[in-house]
Amino acid sequence: MERGLRVMVLGLLLAGLAGCGSTTTSAHTDVQAEDKLREILNKDPALPDGFSARAQQAWRVPFAPGSRECRAVLGPAGGHAPRRALTAQAAASYQGDGLGEVLAVGLARYAGSEAEGHLDDLGKALRECRGMRAEDGTDLRLMPLAIRGVGDEAVGGELRGRLNGYPYALDVMLVRTGDTLVSVVHTGIADVDQEMTRRLLGAVLGMARPD
Repeated sequence: MERGLRVMVLGLLLAGLAGCGSTTTSAHTDVQAEDKLREILNKDPALPDGFSARAQQAWRVPFAPGSRECRAVLGPAGGHAPRRALTAQAAASYQGDGLGEVLAVGLARYAGSEAEGHLDDLGKALRECRGMRAEDGTDLRLMPLAIRGVGDEAVGGELRGRLNGYPYALDVMLVRTGDTLVSVVHTGIADVDQEMTRRLLGAVLGMARPD
């Protein structure tokens, strides 16, 4: 059992990595803005104790989301933010001290007021994402997570259950601050500390705050 759990943790860490500093491919990309977002994620990020400050590749969801709504909710933290009016995007992940613990961060900037509309859509998707179930022993359920007094507006959820038969936990928080969508995912085996998730979100928002 213990050996299987170690193998699963390693698999999650490897599967959770995609492309470091994931960026947009839009014809309307603001190159300077995108460079700035990558710098925010890679240059001495001020994260709480217990997390490496060394940015790694963008997180990849380690399971097949059960619906389009679930994919929409989890995608931004891995560098797959909504595309409409997207002008710049960057994503990275950071390893935590806990078993299988990972912080995934996505930053996306939008033209005009599109960030507000996208967060509204993501809030609806979050309410419609019930969870995921598969024959490999995966059975995860998503519940809303209240987030107050953060950014201009915010939504969140907690995913709990089993992944490939093993306990798994994930918190996701999506925040709009001005024209920027900030996405944070905090994952771990068995459980994650929601207070730590909130501290991580605060740290990321501080990093993303305009100079």
